[in-house]
Amino acid sequence: MSNTVETSFAPVTFTEGAVKELFKLKDQQEIGEDLGLRVGVDGGGCSGMTYVLGFDQKKEADQEFFIEGIRVFMNKAHQMYLLGMQVDWQDGLNSRGFTFSNPNAASTCGCGTSFAV
Repeated sequence: MSNTVETSFAPVTFTEGAVKELFKLKDQQEIGEDLGLRVGVDGGGCSGMTYVLGFDQKKEADQEFFIEGIRVFMNKAHQMYLLGMQVDWQDGLNSRGFTFSNPNAASTCGCGTSFAV
């Protein structure tokens, strides 16, 4: 497994609100330095694919990025689905949670956590 850290180009971005919430979660859950934020996709959901966002260990097929001070792991095969995506944090009356703005999604479901390409 390569220990190379990719810093030249990150396929996804985080808004300021998302960065603050991710650091807050990391502190609250006492996430160790050996874990990073996994950003990816998984089969399923009402539109075909769902987003994956959670702290995890690095796996063999992952690339590693540092985005806004956050260690991020992403499976190389998932990058084509997520290239250019922005992750935001909403904390309003109508919705609370992470949202995904993905230019590669041909359609999304009503809940915003599932998409089709």
